[in-house]
Amino acid sequence: MVKRKAATLLLTGSLFLGAGPARAGEAIVLASTTSVENSGLLAHVLPKFTEETGITVRVLAQGTGQALATAAHGDADLVLVHDPEAEQQFVTNGDGVDRRQIAWNDFIVVGPRSDPVHIAGSHDAVAALKAIAEARAPFVSRGDKSGTDALEHRLWRAAGIDPAKTGSGSWYRDIGGGMGAALNTAAAMDAYTLSDRGTWLSFGNKRDLTVLVEGDPKLLNRYDVILLDPKKHPEAKQGSARRFADWLASREGQAAIGAYEVNGEQLFHPSAAAPK
Repeated sequence: MVKRKAATLLLTGSLFLGAGPARAGEAIVLASTTSVENSGLLAHVLPKFTEETGITVRVLAQGTGQALATAAHGDADLVLVHDPEAEQQFVTNGDGVDRRQIAWNDFIVVGPRSDPVHIAGSHDAVAALKAIAEARAPFVSRGDKSGTDALEHRLWRAAGIDPAKTGSGSWYRDIGGGMGAALNTAAAMDAYTLSDRGTWLSFGNKRDLTVLVEGDPKLLNRYDVILLDPKKHPEAKQGSARRFADWLASREGQAAIGAYEVNGEQLFHPSAAAPK
């Protein structure tokens, strides 16, 4: 039996069934990255799915690493995450199958409008992090093993810098929290941070923060839905989970994803037909 010890389950939409056919009125658990929850995307699309199918999706919003661990422990029926390396390991370990990209947006480096290290307008995220480290300018890291956190550390490695060694306790602040908390901390400290575009656009407390670095191919942010392997996770509600994954990749689901906007700006780009 699935343990279902999830602490903060957000009931938002609807889905399909277990090891058999999907059944209307059934509920499934989606372990999801915080960005698709914090941005408001799931609140926008899940009611449409529920209306069509009568299936409820209970969302457990976590960092990608934690979401994959939750599913691996048998406490979810499928995952929606954005860390390609961790996702591949999840599949390699025998926990996941049928990994599909359903949308993309991008990451951005944000910071104070005054921009003391002069990275505004740059399209090179690695060079920007080097400049921040050299200036010892305050930088906020999520430190929560999320997809955003994983990308940040890949960028630091590409820069040849270990910020935990050179800046921990001084200019480099690891908060161990979500994207909203990181943006709030950066706003309060006039610090730099890495954000996904969706959460940034829906974030209300920008204060003096602004987008400084964008457009680097290294900052592409892909979102994948992954089902649990029935051989290792027979307790997962395979039918309903597959119904939801199929819907996200369908014409209706892709249209719902693409139609979601905040202040007239599209937050996610559907990509099931043409993965990035």
